[in-house]
Amino acid sequence: MKSPDAVRSLAALAHPGRLGIFRLLVKAGPSGVAAGRIGRRLKAPPSTLSANLTVLAKAGLVEARRDGRRIIYTARYDRMGDLLGFLIEDCCAGSNVICAPLSGILKRISCCSP
Repeated sequence: MKSPDAVRSLAALAHPGRLGIFRLLVKAGPSGVAAGRIGRRLKAPPSTLSANLTVLAKAGLVEARRDGRRIIYTARYDRMGDLLGFLIEDCCAGSNVICAPLSGILKRISCCSP
């Protein structure tokens, strides 16, 4: 990931409503969540929800697909991985002590453990 893409992604997530949407979609997995359900779960008015989803989509963090009359949103895990990689790419600077807390986090997250 290049710096301008990282900045766009981080800017999109630097808002409580958008961060809440993204976290909800990450938890939902590849099946995603219908727009209406996102709005109900987060108590977001339709216009606000739509604007936030548009910002996240333009940043490449979410994508939408139509399912009949519903629009299903999913997190883009590839883009999330790219962003996380960008953020920690130079983390250790040759010292395991610096990134040890990140290793602990990954070990606690059972879905990401080898």
